[in-house]
Amino acid sequence: MDAPVAYIERTRAYYAALGFPTPYRWAENADVPFQRLVKPLRESRIALITTAALQRPGQGDQAPGAPYNGRAKFFQVYSETTARDPALGINHVAIDFKHTSAEDQGAYFPLAALRRAAAAGRIGGVAARFYGVPTNRSQRVTAEEYAPEVLARCREDGADAAILVPNCPVCHQSLSLVARHLEANGIATVLMGCAKDIVERAGVPRFLFSDFPLGNGAGRPQDAASQDLTLGLALDLLEQATAPRITLQSPLRWSGHSDWKRDYGNVEGLTAAEIAALRQDFEAQKAAGKAVRAANG
Repeated sequence: MDAPVAYIERTRAYYAALGFPTPYRWAENADVPFQRLVKPLRESRIALITTAALQRPGQGDQAPGAPYNGRAKFFQVYSETTARDPALGINHVAIDFKHTSAEDQGAYFPLAALRRAAAAGRIGGVAARFYGVPTNRSQRVTAEEYAPEVLARCREDGADAAILVPNCPVCHQSLSLVARHLEANGIATVLMGCAKDIVERAGVPRFLFSDFPLGNGAGRPQDAASQDLTLGLALDLLEQATAPRITLQSPLRWSGHSDWKRDYGNVEGLTAAEIAALRQDFEAQKAAGKAVRAANG
């Protein structure tokens, strides 16, 4: 099963089975902004943008291997220092919970790989802060609120370019919209992700595609060499692309179980009781997320 997962069709079928027959309208753009690097890569300061959530007390289990946790959602762009390793989690979004456990932050948050690239002279340095972007189905909110906020913070930190690493299906759309805004305002970008159909439909200038389970856009877990290779390919693309809509596929293959493409969000063969349980859990997690949002204004 070598074809990429069709996440748009898979998620439509999933939510229809749960009782939501109106399909979500994914972002689709014909025109794509494009900005070349304004400095050589070896002199460029690179910003890192993620959809991972900071681990905070009172927001439920965010440890590796934990189940989906709507209480860990966040609803405003945040910034944290890149001078130390943050405690992050990605189980607030729909990663592939069956075939990956987010046990290695380097597989979805390439800060360590960026530091190694800076030490080797491949890039000029890492921006003083990284930026967290909420996952929001509202394309308007993402484009009109989150993206300008990320741009402002990139400018504050003197970023010359940005690497964006999404996790779930909607995360891929959200960071695609952010990448488009950054490019339109003079900051070159490359998105590293795993949902090819969503990113290419949204339209980004540069996309490094890894055919891995969701939650591993920066390389294989517990495999620093694969993470360095993945980042290296993204940097090559950032440096060498001469036009927008360039997708480069990583040559790496997933080292885990081969059934991951079949399993993600697949409702075929589920009983009515199993589907009802999924709907119940969906409603519970949605309510938990709403409660967090209400509590945080």
